[in-house]
Amino acid sequence: MNYMGEITMGRPRKDNVPVSFRLERTVFDKLNQFCKDSGQAKTVAIERALGMYIDDFYMKQELLEKINK
Repeated sequence: MNYMGEITMGRPRKDNVPVSFRLERTVFDKLNQFCKDSGQAKTVAIERALGMYIDDFYMKQELLEKINK
């Protein structure tokens, strides 16, 4: 419900998994600063960064496989 008592449709939630991990203080400070500067939530920033890192890894693996054939 909104403030006027009307029933509203919220945004559908993404399928997600709760994760807990520890970061070095310097990495956490960089993440905080990045999120302030970019206006992104920490979850969004971490999801995007991990996605880019993992995609890059597999792209490099494919290149190495082509080179070694």
